[in-house]
Amino acid sequence: MPKIHLGSWAESAVDWLQSHLSWLFDAVNTVLSGMYDGVNAVLGAPDALLMAGILAVLAWWLRGLLAGALAFAGLALIDSFGLWDEATSTLSLVLVASLITLVLAVPLGIWAARDRRVSGVLRPVLDVMQTMPAFVYLIPGVMFFSIGPIPGLIATIVFSMPPGVRMTELGIRQVDGELVEAARAFGTTPRDTLTRVQLPLALPTIMAGVNQVIMLALSMVVIAGMAGAGGLGESVYAAVTQVDIGGGVESGLAVVVLAMYLDRMTGALGKRVSPLGRRAAAKAAASVRSGAPKFLSHRPGTAVAAVGVVVLALVAGGMRLTQGGGDGEAVAAGKNVGHGKQVKLGYFPWDEAVATTYLWQNVLEDRGYKPDVKQLDPGPLYTALAQGQMDLQFDSWLPTTHKQYMDRYGDKLSDLGSWYGPTSLELTVPSYVKGIDSLADLKGKGAQFGGKIIGIESSAGMMGTLNDKVLKEYGLDGEYKVVSSSTSTMLAELDRAMKKKEPIVTTLWSPHWAYAKHDLKKLKDPKGAWGEGEQIHAVGKKDFAADFPKIAQWVKNFKMSEKDLASLEAEIQSGGKGKEKDSARRWLDAHPGFADKLAPVGT
Repeated sequence: MPKIHLGSWAESAVDWLQSHLSWLFDAVNTVLSGMYDGVNAVLGAPDALLMAGILAVLAWWLRGLLAGALAFAGLALIDSFGLWDEATSTLSLVLVASLITLVLAVPLGIWAARDRRVSGVLRPVLDVMQTMPAFVYLIPGVMFFSIGPIPGLIATIVFSMPPGVRMTELGIRQVDGELVEAARAFGTTPRDTLTRVQLPLALPTIMAGVNQVIMLALSMVVIAGMAGAGGLGESVYAAVTQVDIGGGVESGLAVVVLAMYLDRMTGALGKRVSPLGRRAAAKAAASVRSGAPKFLSHRPGTAVAAVGVVVLALVAGGMRLTQGGGDGEAVAAGKNVGHGKQVKLGYFPWDEAVATTYLWQNVLEDRGYKPDVKQLDPGPLYTALAQGQMDLQFDSWLPTTHKQYMDRYGDKLSDLGSWYGPTSLELTVPSYVKGIDSLADLKGKGAQFGGKIIGIESSAGMMGTLNDKVLKEYGLDGEYKVVSSSTSTMLAELDRAMKKKEPIVTTLWSPHWAYAKHDLKKLKDPKGAWGEGEQIHAVGKKDFAADFPKIAQWVKNFKMSEKDLASLEAEIQSGGKGKEKDSARRWLDAHPGFADKLAPVGT
């Protein structure tokens, strides 16, 4: 059977669309960005507890006093985690994506219910949309719209649309045919039959579809954190890649609170707007036992709830107006080079990338810039740099590890030079593993290590070199399977194995703080399969030097010794997850003069 090159055809199609329809993607990006920014501005403007109060009043109106109290408690818990801004960003994405999805899905469902040919055409399309792995939708989104909330928004719309279409069609088809015939017999027009008979009776099913759309949108928005969508998805992704248990629990609970709130509120809203739902709610209220605490299920009237929301909104607005308009931390006199200009720094969760990015964040803030730091995988980060959506990153390993990205995007990037090198790539084992000192010694010992080599991100060039060259050069392919994970997961697995004195072989590189923490052996490479040592470069977008001439000059002169880098990484490791910026600041304070050497300002 000849191979069908569907993947290459898809790449060609994407390239053609980028070349010929970039104006359309720019227009879509502008519209969606405006919608998202508007909703996010509204949700993020009030103080966290005031906004929680507004949402709690809505819960009180829809479900009762107990639901309102629980909603406020859950939202206050999110604020106590320090994740309120992330939660409002996620909620904004969900609301915008769900609104657009329903505007498209409900008419399509009505059309499918009225025409079986349309239903037959839509069914396989919806099957593909619903069963395609959610991560796949991020790829064209990043290619067409770069990183940020818009790729996540587009992917969310596509992923969450099928239940909206299907439930709308199902609800209309389930309406008793005799009722429809009776309406027609009395001369009702098709439009009135739809709006006055079919839709009201189908509303409970349609609202169930709305609920499913919102739940799927929330799940996809979390996944979209991998593409820089921000919000709780980015927090979850960062916790996973850094094996941050505490951060994962907190961000995960925040997602659960939002999911429960949206699920319960959409379910109650369905009962409010549906005649059948109101009838069922009235029967349920009448059947409540007289001894039950009725005040817990008390629901205010619409007017009272509206007044409560307006009052809280006015209080929030008044507080915002009376708050001081401080401009943040003061910049030392004569050192305000940036004058508040924003610079976007990207990094992937490699230790030297984390260390240098947060080091430069502190230095650039001291020089009057406003650095915006974002964690991404290598692929999305290089794509964003090539598209001008990110400005700078400090961890490009050349000429081997990140060769594939430089080959693809080299003419759209600017290499600002090497700041550290030479490095080395290697496989390593604990020193207590005897008889394994070189890569050649691994042959025939696969059973000892479970036939596994614990690797890092599959997108890293090191992984490609290991699979395509190193294993074959030493005859290890077939005996060992390289397990892709993340850098933090690999380090956690190494730490677990060493505590139990178990044999393990992992990818690693020099410099790395793990060699100081653990007693490890670098496996020798007598055949030179890994190649020569690499240099770590800073890489910016194509016109970086034109947009940020002073930073470009500083970065081109940037150098770091192994001693300084190792101590910076150790300080950040000891500072704990989520405190990287503060740890880098402590390191700078302990090294007076380093910032002035890094970013000198003329007197």
